[in-house]
Amino acid sequence: MKKNVALVTGANRGIGLEVVRQLAVNGHQVILTCRNFDKGQEALKEIGLANVHFHVLDITDARSVKEIGNHVEKQFGGLDMLINNAGINYDTWQQASNADLENVKETFEANLFGAWRLILTFIPLMKRNKYGRIVNVSSGAGALEGMKGGTPGYGVSKAALNALTIKLASELMEFDILVNSVCPGWVRTEMGGSNAPRSTAQGAEGIVWAAELPSGGPTGKFFRDGKEIHF
Repeated sequence: MKKNVALVTGANRGIGLEVVRQLAVNGHQVILTCRNFDKGQEALKEIGLANVHFHVLDITDARSVKEIGNHVEKQFGGLDMLINNAGINYDTWQQASNADLENVKETFEANLFGAWRLILTFIPLMKRNKYGRIVNVSSGAGALEGMKGGTPGYGVSKAALNALTIKLASELMEFDILVNSVCPGWVRTEMGGSNAPRSTAQGAEGIVWAAELPSGGPTGKFFRDGKEIHF
């Protein structure tokens, strides 16, 4: 297996931290990112592997995104895997018919535009190396098939992220840049709650699978546990 440089957002806990661990165990150089320096250092110590590196990143801040882009190019010479895991605001308390649109805007800023900013930053490096894997961590709540009411900010932002996946995949496949959405399922995390049936390890496995897809692998698809599901 080709050993790559990977960057994971929202990686100081939960699914993101487990994705970092699994990628690192597989031999990749992994950049663990989160907004808070102290929490990032704690996560780095918890992982305890030499091929894991930490960098502060606020995906809603264009300057922070630009800075990490410069850092990755200087330190590693490129980026092979981008895992857009950071996400916020599973807004069960509101509906589309009574939504606080300022709250929804904040959700879109992180769940859609934050991921999009990073993608735009790293596409040139991936194109230069003619290789890239972009994994957008989505949710069944963003699938149009079977969609119902509730969680308007989260659900619609994840649906938009899925649409972005399709468009990017079409535009980038000639450069061996594969772009896919992955639903980790209902996982026991701070957002998923303690009653969720899946562990963080189970949730992370499908994300790592998509990050390690071989050349010629699927692109522009939506997966759970390595199996295609409907957008």
